Amino acid sequence: GFSFVYWPFQTVDFVSIKVTQINVNTHTKTKDNVTVTVTCAIQYSVTPQECDDYYFKLHNPHMQISAYVDDCIRSQIPTMTLDESFESKESMADAVKSQVAHSMEPYGIEVHQALITNMQPDATVMAAMNKINAARRQREAAIEKAEADKILQVRAAEAEAEAKHLSGKGTAMMRHAITNGFKSSIESMQESCGLQPSEVVHMMLVTQYMDVLKDFAQSGRATMVVPHGPSALSDVEQQVRGGFQQSLPMTSNSMI
Repeated sequence: GFSFVYWPFQTVDFVSIKVTQINVNTHTKTKDNVTVTVTCAIQYSVTPQECDDYYFKLHNPHMQISAYVDDCIRSQIPTMTLDESFESKESMADAVKSQVAHSMEPYGIEVHQALITNMQPDATVMAAMNKINAARRQREAAIEKAEADKILQVRAAEAEAEAKHLSGKGTAMMRHAITNGFKSSIESMQESCGLQPSEVVHMMLVTQYMDVLKDFAQSGRATMVVPHGPSALSDVEQQVRGGFQQSLPMTSNSMI
């Protein structure tokens, strides 16, 4: 076939000066005895002016770069706990870049970037970490729910207390109005008819008694059995008067 002879060269090979990336997986153990796999991405290129150093001095660039990365990571991870390792990814990447760049510079390799792309603990450790986080979040959720329930109960109690307070004020005002009405009626009847207070009370009781009977008769939905006869009104009056008389000694004793 057709061939060329490059005299006096015996072999011709090509060296790429493009930026190349290799991923290095390093297995190591943290300070708290957790096995982790760290993936580090190294981006590098060959300096055009130093291609001869790269080609003649390095046998396997990928393997040698990986060795430096492994050495750097395994010298740092064992000094940190798992949580500290996750927090120190940036500083660890800077350390890897600095060490690899310094070590590979004599061979015409320029390191552009070093990135810690993944840090994977053992599967059982990951499951335990997820359970711990889930339990912590559930505890926080339970605390928040309890606080919310407490606020609702406090607000409900305050609302009930305020409602009872207003209801009491309304009842007191109603009774005060009724008392004033009775007082005004008694005074008016005394002035217009010359009746005594006891006679006025008797007439009012009779009137209210008759109004109650009329309301029951008109409602048609309730039945009330009451003793009724010629002396019914006087019996009602005597019962009311007896109640007032029984309450007077109790009122006097409470005032003493």
